[in-house]
Amino acid sequence: MTERVCTWDDTNPDERGKPTPEYIHLYEEWGKGAIGTIILGNIPCDHRYPEALRNAVLDPTSQWDVPEAFKPVIKAANAHGSIVIGQVTHAGRQTPIEANPHPVSSSDVQAPSLGGMVFGKPRPLTTDEINDVVHRFAFAAKALYDAGADGIQLHAAHGYLFSQFLSPRVNKRTDDYGGDSLDHRSRIVFEVVDAIKAKVNDPTFIIAIKINSADFAEGGFNDDESREVAVRLEAAGVDLIELSGGTYESAAFHHKKESTIKREAFFIEFAERIRPHLKTAVLCVTGGFRSAEGMARAVSGSATDLVGLARPLAAEPHLCADILSGASKGAKPNAVTDQLQTGIAIMQLGEIAAGKPLSDTSNEEVARRLEAEMMALYAKPNKPEESQPVKAGGYDRKAGANEL
Repeated sequence: MTERVCTWDDTNPDERGKPTPEYIHLYEEWGKGAIGTIILGNIPCDHRYPEALRNAVLDPTSQWDVPEAFKPVIKAANAHGSIVIGQVTHAGRQTPIEANPHPVSSSDVQAPSLGGMVFGKPRPLTTDEINDVVHRFAFAAKALYDAGADGIQLHAAHGYLFSQFLSPRVNKRTDDYGGDSLDHRSRIVFEVVDAIKAKVNDPTFIIAIKINSADFAEGGFNDDESREVAVRLEAAGVDLIELSGGTYESAAFHHKKESTIKREAFFIEFAERIRPHLKTAVLCVTGGFRSAEGMARAVSGSATDLVGLARPLAAEPHLCADILSGASKGAKPNAVTDQLQTGIAIMQLGEIAAGKPLSDTSNEEVARRLEAEMMALYAKPNKPEESQPVKAGGYDRKAGANEL
């Protein structure tokens, strides 16, 4: 998930992304929640191109000791036995304009504005810059390994940089990293996997990836390509494949079929088509799970090996422990309007991180109050004093409410 409780400085990139006590506390609480695998996210490998202001950062140019800074985070997360994997990303063209008005991408196709977020027109990465991106992901893997993490997850879904390369809708390159050829469009991903294996020479270190089952946009990355890439990723040594879907242009959750709604998971039918083609990789499906019965059915029916949870764990950080103990049969209902659930979940993460009472979004009155607060934040005009260094936790309007 995108926590947005680390340091940020508009003018000094080296002051971006340092883990804070709030960031550590958030993972301490999740660590108490009996979550099988905790994925730290959304961590840019380049502090110039974050997914949001106040992301944690794993950047090789940082002047501070990156592995040392992440050690207490990972220690807090795995204190009760959870596996801990760091989700590493590069936002590419989906870098908020407040962070960088001149983003980069696979080509010069601009991302549309969404939910108060505006993105600058990108320029295509040069071949040398692509090589630098590969190096950055390898550095992030080694930093996580040195900090005690169990693995790294490459974020290749939701329209971020790898997704921008995979999508023919966005990738208009004519060199070895683009065009009609899926081999070319996926080249950067496989180069990163190879670089990580060379950098971290330990077979127990998990290499995971989060990819779209489909972009759900005309001319985008489709489910047939997703299946082909998944098979090749397994052959390349990827241990865990997490299926999600959609981009900022086309939210996957709007494409739910009635049969999918009944099974809770948004991407379970895509998983069933991919699963028979995988021999060793662990498959995870994220999105839509709420009841213990639905989660158990997905696993026992062999559609997936793992169930991914995001928004439910923002509202109930100890939900998994409650389900395992029998105290809960699933997530509480969410009374927040669909379009505002992600932003309010990010507010809840800020509450957990700061040790504040957690807002109960199953309560209609609380939900309406939080919605009013969020709408007021979006309506508030930008002022120069709002662009100051941020050192502690909480929700930042400028960071947007794009992904959880």
